Amino acid sequence: MAVETLIIWILVGAVAGWLAGLVIRGFGFGLIGNIVIGILGAILGGWLFGMAGIAIGAGVINAIFTAFIGAVVLLLIVRVLKRA
Repeated sequence: MAVETLIIWILVGAVAGWLAGLVIRGFGFGLIGNIVIGILGAILGGWLFGMAGIAIGAGVINAIFTAFIGAVVLLLIVRVLKRA
């Protein structure tokens, strides 16, 4: 993996995790946590959109959107599991 690709993954993860933390109240993970949540959200979001047959397209904005949706779903799952 090229260094540029890794940097883009980290930036997309940080932004998506931060946005998801703003939307889903009660979650604050710091910079490293936001990056992890965002990257896991990107994987989950890509899988969910693929299963739904939705093609978002390429580009950083679309990657952030996909990661954000996945991160929100991930945080909602964590919230439900925490309550159980």
